[in-house]
Amino acid sequence: MATPIMIMGCTSDAGKSFLVTALCRHLANRGIRVAPFKAQNMSNNAAVTPDGLEIGRAQYLQALAARTTPQARMNPVLLKPSSDTFSQVIVMGQINTTISALPWMERKQQLWPVVRDALHSLMREYEQVVIEGAGSPAEINLRAGDIVNLSVALECQADVYLVADIDRGGAFAHLLGTWHCLEADERARVKGFVLNKFRGDQTLLGNAMNWLQERTGIPTVAIIPLVPHTLPEEDTLQHRAHLDPRQINLALIAYPYASNLDEFDALIDEQAVTVVPIRDFACLDSYHAILLPGSKNTAASLRYLRQSGLAAEISRAAQRGVPVLGICGGMQLLGQEIFDPYQLESGDCPGLGLLDLTTTLIPQKTTRQREIHWNGALLRGYEIHHGQTQAGTRVREYLPGGLGWQQDNVYGVYLHGLFDNAVYRQQFLTPLGWSGRTTSEWPAIIEAEIERIARLIDAAGWRV
Repeated sequence: MATPIMIMGCTSDAGKSFLVTALCRHLANRGIRVAPFKAQNMSNNAAVTPDGLEIGRAQYLQALAARTTPQARMNPVLLKPSSDTFSQVIVMGQINTTISALPWMERKQQLWPVVRDALHSLMREYEQVVIEGAGSPAEINLRAGDIVNLSVALECQADVYLVADIDRGGAFAHLLGTWHCLEADERARVKGFVLNKFRGDQTLLGNAMNWLQERTGIPTVAIIPLVPHTLPEEDTLQHRAHLDPRQINLALIAYPYASNLDEFDALIDEQAVTVVPIRDFACLDSYHAILLPGSKNTAASLRYLRQSGLAAEISRAAQRGVPVLGICGGMQLLGQEIFDPYQLESGDCPGLGLLDLTTTLIPQKTTRQREIHWNGALLRGYEIHHGQTQAGTRVREYLPGGLGWQQDNVYGVYLHGLFDNAVYRQQFLTPLGWSGRTTSEWPAIIEAEIERIARLIDAAGWRV
């Protein structure tokens, strides 16, 4: 196989995931059998593989870009934060409670063999592996426990490309400073610098690239423009919007530990629809519907809603007849009670009482892709939850198979990815007064976006 390619960033959000996605499709379009790899990801935006295992959303997307099946070994370690000081650790797609309980710096001994084996198995089976780093390799305080950056690069002798976000400023200082933080054998792996998210006139860069190469011996191999796109974010909700009286306005309640927020991207992209993230108290009178996403710590999210006053505001909106849709954890917190006998999250907690449901959190996690028939249509989605939910007498079935319930204008579902289905988006938006027409399944739109960003590699003259 070819020497692995590794994308490292000077900072978080430098565009590593974006570039790996573009490179995977660029190489796949050349007929190369390619696989993505990220040793350890930290994100509550997770995906479920066809065989029912859990990986980061970014690596799932990168596998699709590579035209291969998403697999747990492409992201052997996934950290899912549920408090400021604790993350659930997913190892090869499944929860590992023993490692989750270990201090951060004591995990490498157990995790590194898993990472190494997953990496080498991909290298044996694919012609090219494109690896994504995490954060910055210059975080010297974390070097002793590193299993995702330079440890990986040295293990497979990867060709490393160091990426800076030039839009945020200070790109040349970031590149030079990061390079200086590396040891001699690590610097030897760096084959090029990449300026990402550039906008404007490239002539304004002057001889800065030559200046950088004189000090490091490393050429700048590509300047990638800042382009708008609809690809899912790796781990945070970057979307910003405000109420628009000319459009259908949806309130997306972005409480702490909200998860799988990428499943609302299809709504965000629809014409004449405005999805407004609500992070602090706000009056919800002007919204056509309210969306409650999943949560990695439902009790903590509930406490935030009560402390901020949003819980009362959501209840008041529901009483006025505003549609409220809760997905997974969002559904659980709309119920009567959440019981946590195994202390998986933050203990027992009363819900908002808008759905006659009771949920018990159990250690066994449900992770699977699903297809269901609903209102004469086939819907595709996935489950990813600890909760087992019991329905009371005041709710009726909304989705079949214990996947969703309805009580008047309040709905709760366990099925993630509903809005990826064009027919569901249509049937959700039309009763709100939307006059548009959904024309494409969201996966088809994402596929077109992947092709578009892959062309940036050729346009930049980046030879990989």
